[in-house]
Amino acid sequence: MNKPLPLLVLLLTGTLFSPNIVSAQLITDDNSCPEPILKRLDRHQISPGETIPSIAQQYNLLPETLIRLNPNLQQDSVPVGSSILIPPFNGVRIEVPLGTTWEDLETAYGVRADVLFELNGCTPQPQVVFLPGVAWQGEDPNAVYTYTGLSHSPLPISPSVGLSYGWRTVENSNQRRLHSGVDLIAPVGTEVLAAEAGKVTFAGKHPIYGNLIIISHPGGKQTRYGHLDAIAVNVDQSVAAGNKIGTVGTSGEPHINESHLHFEVRYQTPQGWVAQDPQVHLSAINE
Repeated sequence: MNKPLPLLVLLLTGTLFSPNIVSAQLITDDNSCPEPILKRLDRHQISPGETIPSIAQQYNLLPETLIRLNPNLQQDSVPVGSSILIPPFNGVRIEVPLGTTWEDLETAYGVRADVLFELNGCTPQPQVVFLPGVAWQGEDPNAVYTYTGLSHSPLPISPSVGLSYGWRTVENSNQRRLHSGVDLIAPVGTEVLAAEAGKVTFAGKHPIYGNLIIISHPGGKQTRYGHLDAIAVNVDQSVAAGNKIGTVGTSGEPHINESHLHFEVRYQTPQGWVAQDPQVHLSAINE
């Protein structure tokens, strides 16, 4: 799809997301994506004496973010008493041409397709998109994050890969979906091991991931272990690399029929936890 996109939007910078929010926007009750940013807007009623800069400062945003999201702020005077929308971090709302893909948006705006996909609720066909103002301005927008700091394999065997990380076409449709981890083939009951030392931030059932464990690691890294049979850890428990945390199963809604561990590696950005290809880590471990 080579259709020209609307006028390139100036990406906004600033402090965007609280580093203390570990898993609040992690998953929703009915799918594996957080709600779209445009459904997570707060409202602010403008009081006498307030200015656009003072309101922006209250929410740790740039004034341009508020002006672009609220047309009523593009007047000469601030409309006292009116209500305006407040996003959780800097960015802009854009409408995209019919048939535009997430990959097209990445090419046009320099923001990774998988980041846009998850921030906008994993919608297969983007129409109205929240484009984040990102902390990568001033760096190469096409830079690849190649952190390879995991010290242990999540399985005690050398598994084959049933389904790799990346974009795939859903069977019997033209929809493109991001597979945000790697499916490692293993028999049911195989021990699942912590890939790095950290603290368990989620251990329980999820309708898509099934029995799921999430471990947060120092340095803003996170690993997820899905479709488990058994969970052997509790929330807030500290684990060392190589500790048993559960066993391989078939719970949830796996993408392939063979029993496997769905393994994800994520790193924290101002916009939340962003998936990275786990095979970068697995290759480094096996070298």
